Amino acid sequence: MGEIRILLSKYFDILDENRTAKYLQCKHIPVSFKITDSTDNLWKIHNSITKNIKLVDIEPKQSLLDLKIELSSRIFKNCCFCERRCRVDRTKKPGNCGIKQPHVASEFLHLGEERVLVPSHTIFFSGCTFNCIFCQNWDISQVDSGLYIKPNRMVEIIQKRKIKGARNVNWVGGDPTPNLPYILKVLKLCNENIPQVWNSNMYCSNETMSLLSNVIDLYLTDFKYGNNKCAKRLSNVNSYLEIVKRNHKIAHENGEMIMRHLVMPNHVNCCSKPIMDWIADNLSNAVVNIMSQYRPEYKAYEYQDIQRSVSIDEFLEVKDYADELKIHLV
Repeated sequence: MGEIRILLSKYFDILDENRTAKYLQCKHIPVSFKITDSTDNLWKIHNSITKNIKLVDIEPKQSLLDLKIELSSRIFKNCCFCERRCRVDRTKKPGNCGIKQPHVASEFLHLGEERVLVPSHTIFFSGCTFNCIFCQNWDISQVDSGLYIKPNRMVEIIQKRKIKGARNVNWVGGDPTPNLPYILKVLKLCNENIPQVWNSNMYCSNETMSLLSNVIDLYLTDFKYGNNKCAKRLSNVNSYLEIVKRNHKIAHENGEMIMRHLVMPNHVNCCSKPIMDWIADNLSNAVVNIMSQYRPEYKAYEYQDIQRSVSIDEFLEVKDYADELKIHLV
């Protein structure tokens, strides 16, 4: 635990009240923009400010968080939050993710996350940017379920969960990516000094990654596949490796990280080991959780290679390989 505490020192500093959560700081970064400004100009302002962050004591009339909310609202009408870039006006119809306005399928104090996170206030959105045929949450990821909760009501829920012991706010799904405008609006109204966790498959667009900077404290990421062929066949996504590698590097630069990898049957050599190699070469300070709980769900029984649960031998082969590479395991 000592090594993990060092690698996630900023997260623990927030828990110990020795640091302010990034989203709260974002409210104290002054900007100046007009609603009539072009989107290109707003991005120029955003990128300029984020290269030269200056905090002020009093919350300004316009903040970097306000600018992020405006940009995200515009993207919502021409959606490119994920790299599918379906360009749908989601005020009128669902995107490829299957949703329009955000629906919360459930929210609760989760005791089953990584030890450093629990109790974690997990907020599960319906809809997803992936179509994984083995999804264990397929009833919310592949179906638009749940209810719309007004941002001010969600703030009240976050406050109550923190009083009950929540160590963080864990935005998940499905996937949180399509719901970024809603998340930012909630954070605009919230003033709790609590770490924000982005729990995602990391198929986010560059635009989304930019909007997350200076907001998210800890990225709880999912690295599924070691090649594009498996990603396309099992999750119906293109250019998986290029996009997810890029986003992991961006996240690693902008916040602390716990990476998850679910070991799947018959995918040790094509997926698990190449991922471990890449982590060792590129993200030496990342914390990694190698997971053994794969079981065939949803449509997995239609695919011969993943029709069974992962074996203990397969899991230990990956874990031992990661140990040999000196990867930091949680």
